[in-house]
Amino acid sequence: MSAIPTEAADMPSRRSPRSGFILLALVVAALLVAPMWVYPIFMMKLLCFALFAAAFNLLLGYTGLLSFGHAAFFGGAAYVTAHAMKVWQVTPEVAILAGVGAAIVLGLIIGAIAIRRQGIYFAMITLALAQMFYFFCLQVPFTNGEDGIQGFSRGKLFGLIDLNDTMNLYYFIAVMTVLSLMLIWRIVHSPFGQILKAIRENEPRTISLGYSVQRYKLAAFVMSAGLAGLAGSLKALLFQFATLTDVAWNMSGEVILMALLGGIGTMAGPVVGAGILVGLQNFFATSGFPVTIVLGATFMICVLLFRRGVVGEVRHWLDNRKA
Repeated sequence: MSAIPTEAADMPSRRSPRSGFILLALVVAALLVAPMWVYPIFMMKLLCFALFAAAFNLLLGYTGLLSFGHAAFFGGAAYVTAHAMKVWQVTPEVAILAGVGAAIVLGLIIGAIAIRRQGIYFAMITLALAQMFYFFCLQVPFTNGEDGIQGFSRGKLFGLIDLNDTMNLYYFIAVMTVLSLMLIWRIVHSPFGQILKAIRENEPRTISLGYSVQRYKLAAFVMSAGLAGLAGSLKALLFQFATLTDVAWNMSGEVILMALLGGIGTMAGPVVGAGILVGLQNFFATSGFPVTIVLGATFMICVLLFRRGVVGEVRHWLDNRKA
């Protein structure tokens, strides 16, 4: 996996903490005013998928593990959250915690099996297990099969904030997304994150230094699964339904495409990739032109012309100019 272009390991250290705080302030300001010009539902969908792509990037971009089964965590958490809201009649925060917890448990099970292999074998194992989970969701009664779970109220957050109000829901999802991205940034720039990068770059050398690589891989896999589950729970809360689409292999393919388009191994890359993909889907949804053809062409252009992804190429160009 080290052949995949990623952000240089020392890149973050070149930026001062002040510039990071300025960037965060600009992002928060943009999210505060975005509903004035952009449809809030579209923005919330974008934020959910940006978090999903960032969670996947934690595994691929910083640990070097390509998973073809992340839809299982995304959709599994969506199902649990929707079931908790509709059947158990719990508050939104409890339903989201239940969804994230289910994704973590599922990530622990799948990760413990998959990390025994490397490369394409790891990817195929995650795909196979995710497909098994897909057929599990198709058969068990509580998911309602192809009908899915739908038609539930969003409820009141902590019993106080009515999430049926669009703007309340928007700011809640925005806050959760920003906090999650900050958590990913902290993980990546911690000593734990440095070991993940070492595993990505040279796993045998990391083993020779005395690190338990399997444990670090499993920890990264579970963290990525939990964050992907949070994205799925927020999406279920947004659209008030969970269906088989959320656990299908197509969803795993979409999140891979998002990460590659934006640039793996970068913090902003998955967000940009999610914006491109969701934007194209929204634009061509009512045009009658097949969206899959557009996405396929976009991916081909990215692979041929932007091998590092959009953000990766921009950073590479800026570094060359500085040099």
